[in-house]
Amino acid sequence: MARKRKGSSRRKGGSGIRIKPANKGKLRKAAKAKKGRKIPVKKLQQMKRSKNPKTRKRATFALNARKWRKGGRKKR
Repeated sequence: MARKRKGSSRRKGGSGIRIKPANKGKLRKAAKAKKGRKIPVKKLQQMKRSKNPKTRKRATFALNARKWRKGGRKKR
């Protein structure tokens, strides 16, 4: 019988990556994008070359996250 691991970071349908509530929206504010709108890729690429290392890290994460498969399995 297989046991379920307690405190598993990966939940059903989730990626396992959690962003602290204090950091949510900081990249959007830095990009001066409206709430609820996606930050344009061109803007993220500019931010990736920022002098601020935190902004660079956040922009790189956002660009990588766009590539992740959303939802369930791909249909063949």
